[in-house]
Amino acid sequence: MENPVLWTLISIQIFMGLYDTLVHHEGTERLAWRASQKLELRLHGVRNFFYALIFLCFAWMEPHGAFAISLGFVLLAEVIITLWDFVEEDMTRKLPWTERINHTLLTLNYGAILAFLAPVLWHWSLLPSAIIPVSYGWWSAMATVAALGVAIFSARDLLAAARSDRIGLADPANLAEGLPSPQHVLVTGGTGFIGRRLVEALVSSGHHVTVLTRDLRNADKLAHPVRVITNLDRIHASDRVDAIVNLAGDPIANGLWTKKKRDRIIKSRVEMTEALHKVVKRLEHKPECLISGSAIGWYGLRGEEVLTEESAPAPAFTHEVCDRWEAAANQISAENIRVVVLRIGLVLGVDDGMLARLLTPFEFGGGGTMGTGRQWMSWIERDDLIRVIVHAMADESLKGSLNATAPEPVRNSEFTRDLASALHRPAFLHFPAWLLSALLGDMARETMLGSVRVAPRRLLDRGFEFHHPELGPMLEKITGSTHAKTPRLDRQEHAVV
Repeated sequence: MENPVLWTLISIQIFMGLYDTLVHHEGTERLAWRASQKLELRLHGVRNFFYALIFLCFAWMEPHGAFAISLGFVLLAEVIITLWDFVEEDMTRKLPWTERINHTLLTLNYGAILAFLAPVLWHWSLLPSAIIPVSYGWWSAMATVAALGVAIFSARDLLAAARSDRIGLADPANLAEGLPSPQHVLVTGGTGFIGRRLVEALVSSGHHVTVLTRDLRNADKLAHPVRVITNLDRIHASDRVDAIVNLAGDPIANGLWTKKKRDRIIKSRVEMTEALHKVVKRLEHKPECLISGSAIGWYGLRGEEVLTEESAPAPAFTHEVCDRWEAAANQISAENIRVVVLRIGLVLGVDDGMLARLLTPFEFGGGGTMGTGRQWMSWIERDDLIRVIVHAMADESLKGSLNATAPEPVRNSEFTRDLASALHRPAFLHFPAWLLSALLGDMARETMLGSVRVAPRRLLDRGFEFHHPELGPMLEKITGSTHAKTPRLDRQEHAVV
């Protein structure tokens, strides 16, 4: 095995595998939190276990005789599992083009490794059975680190597969109960985190849905049957539209708020809403309602103050965004259409959004509080938000602004503690405010460090029942936690209505 070419190929395999795991499996695809990928996770877990054995063997052992033959069978098993994995991936999800290219390169490189290794293994298999200790210096150290890494991910993937049945989503049809059927609903932003689930709920309940998206490739993730359009000009004057749900907008918390980014955040929301206004004007059958997105950022940063729909705003960029978005939506009421503006809190779910980005670091012990940890976080579980949207569509007497948040906001320190508890992990890190502000500027100060304590007063007054009113039990439910949470005595601090 003192062949630098072979070791170079092994090194390439290690780094391409690392890239595939971190960027695709953990990053863009978040496989560990997708119940549909249970078998794929098991295949990854077993394959990574074999990789750990192979790397350790290459690093410190020279197997002879029966041991060399056993190593050959392990290498063959790895090939079979990889091929099985490729088939499973193609059947259950749409792979990003970067993942397909990476898989092709991994396969070719692994083939090259086997070509170099085959004569070596043949020679070793003819020798008397023995395991000869060896060391290749830096190469052995690298292979040992790689073995440790894949062993960790092997355990993680097998555990994730075991919890897959516990994180399955609820029946989407139940989320649209109470909405007269069949409705013709136009959804903008329908391929996003909230929109996908809303479309799934509506379609499962027998409603007709048209989704506006800028990228047809995103439509592959939607429930069907659904009509997909890329331009509102495809909505004809004679088309029937009973309701519009407007969720489209450039993400607000995915980078620095440069001037260009700020303009894009505002324009994407205002221009889309103004375009919807033009559509409404030319429709022969006017929709009954427009349910338009906004956010609790409308209130600005308010510290400890309890905020209801009657509260006044404070200056902030998030207020400017939401105020202009709401103003554009309210203009549509001039067409004798009922307009409901949802001031949405942090939407939590395991497959996308803010929570999904936190799951991997928290699972690996990288969770912690932000700033003082005293800032209030007003949140809502995604399925509860879908039920709020449906409620707003169905209640003909409801109009104006509506706080779409759970009734019990929490401080950042409690959010950190509850998430760590649900994942059975410690969370002892602290991310100081000065560091977050230095790295992310106003975006961090208004979204991560800002305190907004919102009460869903109008929803509660109308008798709306949240399925997930408290954060701790909700996180345990959606993460598939295996233990029940006991109520805490400090809960009275959180009640805001």
